[in-house]
Amino acid sequence: MSISPELSIIVVSYNTADVTLECLRSVYRETCQTSFELIVVDNNSPDGSAKAIAAEFPDLTLIARPDNLGFGGANNLAAGQASGEYLLLLNPDTVVLRGAIDTLMRFARETPKAGIWGGRTLFADGSLNATSCWRDMSLWGTFCWAVGLTRLWPRSPIFNYDAYGGWRRDTVREVDTVTGCFFLIRRSAWQALGGFDPAFFMYGEEADLCVRARRRGARPMVTPEAEIIHYGGLSDTVRAAKMQRLIRAKITLASRHWGPIRLWSLKVLFRGLVALRMLGFGLQARLLGGQGPKDRAATWRQIWSHRRDWLNGYDEAQ
Repeated sequence: MSISPELSIIVVSYNTADVTLECLRSVYRETCQTSFELIVVDNNSPDGSAKAIAAEFPDLTLIARPDNLGFGGANNLAAGQASGEYLLLLNPDTVVLRGAIDTLMRFARETPKAGIWGGRTLFADGSLNATSCWRDMSLWGTFCWAVGLTRLWPRSPIFNYDAYGGWRRDTVREVDTVTGCFFLIRRSAWQALGGFDPAFFMYGEEADLCVRARRRGARPMVTPEAEIIHYGGLSDTVRAAKMQRLIRAKITLASRHWGPIRLWSLKVLFRGLVALRMLGFGLQARLLGGQGPKDRAATWRQIWSHRRDWLNGYDEAQ
């Protein structure tokens, strides 16, 4: 009789063959104290990711999709086939450092009331990548991001409020949202929550799930002892499309958890943001010329032209 592993590690890949292979190698190399199974869903990558993964790692569970289910849908599919007591969602553009998965599992056993656990993410050069966790989305935080205050003062707890500005993720702390790049949860809790809301194609899934989990008593926590490299954004490189998906996710999240006045205010804010960027970069392109300003102006014109789509968020059919 086979014994179920303690942990099911889920990796969703799309068009990132080289870094996905690097991620999988690091999982096997650095996870020595936890019994685990590894499930990889490839979302119809055109770069041959599925063949490369199957060739190097024939013993893992590979689900090669003929279509792109998105991040949420692919994780839901894999979680349905998982057998571990815990689920770990791990981005393909990550590298596990110094036994981080083993460390995160110990942290989970030591803090069971948290219900959801995460670690600390770094860029490839070892500097802090502060995207491992977030506060709940707020109008103030969105305004600061929209007008550039967050970029000007990234360490400010006021102007970078939603990202816990000023905190270097160097202490254990309860947070609102653990990011899906390194996200640990009990499988029973995942099942009770119904997994990710299928309306979200990309971005926002973990924020929505964490809100729902906290309503059931979870208190998500992160530890600085479990560190990974997270390159970030390698599978979503077209700026216009990425920005549209991000705005759609934020509006969908607000539609699920905010009242009508706050939701309306968020839509007004995003319309203003996109219009301002489109006009500003357009003026810059006319005054200064150059390919860079022209490309940025074209990007924001494209985003503006699709405003009816992103203002409605994601629909249930996606």
